Amino acid sequence: MDSIDKLLAEIQAEHTEAKKNIHRPQNPTANTAKPLINSVSKSDALIDNLLAEVKADFVERDATEELRKQQELEQEKNRQAQIKVQQREALKKQAQAWIDKLDPLSSEGIWFESFAKAYPSKLAAAIEYLQNN
Repeated sequence: MDSIDKLLAEIQAEHTEAKKNIHRPQNPTANTAKPLINSVSKSDALIDNLLAEVKADFVERDATEELRKQQELEQEKNRQAQIKVQQREALKKQAQAWIDKLDPLSSEGIWFESFAKAYPSKLAAAIEYLQNN
């Protein structure tokens, strides 16, 4: 946006300089001064309108680009969340399979029973255990 503002400032400066030169006629006469001033005023208005349109176009483009970036970011967040859900489901299946294979009377089974008391369910304990190992 800085480059746009600089460009607009340069154009405005050139326009102002041209306006100063037009307002100082080399052969001032009363008859030619008024049409020249009216012409300059119309020219000023046209240039100001053109500059405003160009600036509005750039602002609109910037807003559109920002919206596109935000949408892409949101889509990526959704995709990452979906991947996490899938990984969590896969881990749940793996944990349930591990629990099903576990012999409750083995030393690992007895240890796991003690470990699982700190969790709301054996499945939650198995998930935690498998994630850490």
